[in-house]
Formats: sequence, C-alpha cells, structure tokens
Amino acid sequence: MTEREHHTMRLHALDAWVRRAAVLTDADGLKETLRAGAAAGGATVLGEHFCVFPNDAVTGVLVLAQSHLSIHTWPELSLANVDLLSYGEVRADEVMRVICERLDVDHADLTYIPRAVA
Repeated sequence: MTEREHHTMRLHALDAWVRRAAVLTDADGLKETLRAGAAAGGATVLGEHFCVFPNDAVTGVLVLAQSHLSIHTWPELSLANVDLLSYGEVRADEVMRVICERLDVDHADLTYIPRAVA
C-alpha cells in the first residue's frame, strides 16, 4: 500500500436484509453490534448517539477517531443500512463481517467508494 492509499478516505455502504426484523428494533443490541464491529476492525470509538423512532426503527452513529460508523434500520423491510466512513487503517471487511454475523443477515450488498481527502 502506498502512502497516498494509506491516507485515503473510504466509504463502505452496506445494505443488509436480516432474517429476523426484531433485531432491527433493539437499540441496545445495535449499539453492541456496532461497537463489536468497530473493535474487530481496529477502530477507536470516541462517542455515540442512537435514536428510536415511533415505529421502533433505530438510527445510530459511533463517532470514530477514524471518522464514523452508522446504522439506519427499516424493520418493516427487514433492512439495515450501515455506513462506515474511515480514514487510516480500519479493517472495513472485519467491521462489516461482524455486523452481518451479529445481525444474522440473510443477504447483503456492499458498495465501496473512495472519497477525496484534500
């Protein structure tokens, strides 16, 4: 990896359809899932904020030293959207693997987008 590649901002966007929609309404469980994913990928968590909506959907974000990890759930669709924006040596594949495992994902689509850093 070149010095420039090492310092590239990357967005990993995961669309994950789960087997059990109830996992998407458990805010405490989702916090633990994101924290476990961040730890597995070597990210440093600096803070967090989670909101539960009237339909029990959850939006949450972990503020990372390397940027952020967020989740938005759609229980009525059995869908979670997870975004990891990272800079540096975060192992995104491990972050997403742990999240998919803990959410008991049936199938998923992962998109990788390099982002510009001035």
